[in-house]
Amino acid sequence: MSGIYIHIPFCKQACHYCDFHFSTQLGKKETMVKAIAKELVLRKSEIEEVVETIYFGGGTPSVLSNDEIEHLIQAVYDNYKVIHNPEITLEANPDDLSRNRIIQLSKSPINRLSIGIQSFSEEDLRLMNRAHNAQEAENCIREARTHFDNISIDLIYGIPGMDNERWKANIQKALDFDLPHISSYALTVEPRTALKKFIEKGVVPDVDDEQAQEQFHILVDMLEANGFVNYEISNFGKPDFFSQNNTAYWLGKTYLGVGPSAHSFDGTHRSWNIRNNPTYIKKINEGELPSEIETLSTTDRYNEYVMTGLRTIWGVDLDRIASEFGENYLKYLNQQSSKFLEQELLAVKDGKLLTTKKGKFLADGIASDLFMLNLE
Repeated sequence: MSGIYIHIPFCKQACHYCDFHFSTQLGKKETMVKAIAKELVLRKSEIEEVVETIYFGGGTPSVLSNDEIEHLIQAVYDNYKVIHNPEITLEANPDDLSRNRIIQLSKSPINRLSIGIQSFSEEDLRLMNRAHNAQEAENCIREARTHFDNISIDLIYGIPGMDNERWKANIQKALDFDLPHISSYALTVEPRTALKKFIEKGVVPDVDDEQAQEQFHILVDMLEANGFVNYEISNFGKPDFFSQNNTAYWLGKTYLGVGPSAHSFDGTHRSWNIRNNPTYIKKINEGELPSEIETLSTTDRYNEYVMTGLRTIWGVDLDRIASEFGENYLKYLNQQSSKFLEQELLAVKDGKLLTTKKGKFLADGIASDLFMLNLE
């Protein structure tokens, strides 16, 4: 099974923390949609497996009209084998989700909404320069719950000035809506973002890593107490509501990414499209794929498996390390992980190397210590 990711590189306005590829110039939206549809045609030979998920990410995919969204979905069906009733997710911002728009989307092939709430606090939303306000956030969820069963929202923790009580109130607000899935991320300060400049100038205080870690543990405790499974560090789902798209990514399944800046993975190769809208459109219209391709070595694939495995409830299968990568890799992994086992940041259960609750927030740092520099 495979997935198709469609990157929509447009937003109404730039959030202060975001370093994803997007443009606020929407004049080329129609041209871009046609180019993405053409890329789907150009790359149809790359996927032989059946497509089980279609994911509209960005950017802000909800800036597209329903006709534009359905045009791209039809391009997938016209050029790829698709399972019956695939998971089709649309990332959307609250300011785009009016009652009429939600009703229209519910009548389309879209069957899952991922709503970029980020916070229910006006203060947080202003600091991040979000396009919506807190009331719009609540209204759109309330309306979406009447038309969609499968809904996820995003929440951000570690925001400067957001204390633990406000964070708990954010989580409780989400719980009050009885949502089946929540994705939550620590605010990170990326280079070349407005947030980075504000912090450097002293306009905004820097993020507090210790408080972010506290808020992560608050998040885990509150959501698990309410029936959520933390199946991946940033993703919490009720049973039967794990994101199929996210799960496929973390389990190392193949996926095709179309649109500017989108990444693809086929198990042995990784490719990525150019982060430039005009150049992307020009190259696609000329029948050329504006992408770079990297062939992954055994060491690259080992490192990726360790990183993704430690972020999930499925962990790193030690038998798979030996059979797929070799005994030297297993020996190295056992040596490197010993100190984390002693510190109770990692544990071995049923032949799987897993992060403990104590080690979960530190999983990426732990994984980097388990990476192999080179064995080839």
